[in-house]
Amino acid sequence: MSQLSCRTSPKTSFTKALTLFCTLPLATMIFHAQAADYKVIHAGELLTDASEKPLQQYSLVIIDEKITEVKKGYLTLSEQQVLSTDTVEYIDLKDSFVMAGLMDMHVHLQGELGPKNDSESLRMSDADVAMKSAYFANKTLMAGFTTVRDLGAKPEQIYALRDAIAKGWLSGPRIIASGGVSVTGGHGDVDGKSPDLLDMLTSKTICDGPYDCRRATRRAIKYGADVIKITSTGGVLSDTNTGTGQQMANDELKEVIDAAHALGRKVASHAHAAEGINAALRAGVDSIEHGSYANKESIKLFKQSGAYLVPTLLAGDTVVQMAKSKGNFMSDAIKAKAIRVGNDMQNNFGNAYKQGVNIAFGTDSGVSRHGDNAKEAVLMHQAGMSNQDILISATINGADLIGMSDSLGTLETGKQADVIAMKMSPLRQIDALLDVQFVMKSGAVHKR
Repeated sequence: MSQLSCRTSPKTSFTKALTLFCTLPLATMIFHAQAADYKVIHAGELLTDASEKPLQQYSLVIIDEKITEVKKGYLTLSEQQVLSTDTVEYIDLKDSFVMAGLMDMHVHLQGELGPKNDSESLRMSDADVAMKSAYFANKTLMAGFTTVRDLGAKPEQIYALRDAIAKGWLSGPRIIASGGVSVTGGHGDVDGKSPDLLDMLTSKTICDGPYDCRRATRRAIKYGADVIKITSTGGVLSDTNTGTGQQMANDELKEVIDAAHALGRKVASHAHAAEGINAALRAGVDSIEHGSYANKESIKLFKQSGAYLVPTLLAGDTVVQMAKSKGNFMSDAIKAKAIRVGNDMQNNFGNAYKQGVNIAFGTDSGVSRHGDNAKEAVLMHQAGMSNQDILISATINGADLIGMSDSLGTLETGKQADVIAMKMSPLRQIDALLDVQFVMKSGAVHKR
């Protein structure tokens, strides 16, 4: 490393100190001389932790990406606190409710369900898909969601989007990106197309049997997966009449989960029918997506394991409305499943919540429209969930599920400055989340 050299006479303590200073690595000295970016948020009502009561008239001090102070009153930094080279910005949110950025644990940023979905996807290049994903990512961030788990996308593009946002090249939420592992012919495999297209579009992480599924899991992680997504049951939007029962065998589930955990990755399982939910929970899965028909055994397994339920009520509501609409574009197989499962999801979720299952907020956006993510909160409230518990599910629980509680989920000293604000308190009126007016992610303001 380069050194800064200088000659002094060691006759005084001053010159001795100067001699020591001059032997410091040059890069270290330059680092200490760099200006800091200070932001001070003056919050009228501040929810630092969704499990606690909000604070009145507080300030958040942010240096670069992180929160450094949470202080009562509206602070003004003194000359002793900042250097002349530092920048200081005061953000006036005295008339707003301020809280940690929201987290959506189940999105699909590469598209939106609609009548043109299949034909459009066949015409789009990989570059087109990447551009569209960036557009949807920005819409999601503008809605106040600063962190998401993407649980189903073309791996190369979603990993590139994740990395581009992390590097600051694009505006979007922090992305925890999945690699999908599914069995041949099951939900997650390609369906409803000609044989030539089926062969062309089938993923290399489609597997059969426990050892092949172990290979597929390791391959997904090798190529960049932050989390593994499996499909233990059939799905509503598979264009096939194979139902929503268990499809991935018990030994396949166990191998995928063990292989993922051995390589430091969590596993999320799409699951509708109780037998598939329970099989995945017994195998050690970290979260169940949808959980539409969780039964008494499911509740017991959830509570024993500590696994999270990610309810995606908005997806259920969306497909019911689509299936019943005029000019419906769904096949008969999809429409029948949509109406049956979609109508049942909310009541079953309400029961799981009342029984004390861990809940993490998730929408399945991509089925619903990106940017409408907060509508999930309204549906959760209608199902009987308290406003405070909804906010916990979308902050503290989300951070725990992705293993990032040390840096996200609350507004505390040392954590990432992911901050949102709205005019009304969502603790008093949950639909306040539909109108987020200020968004900061990692100290950078994206929306005022």
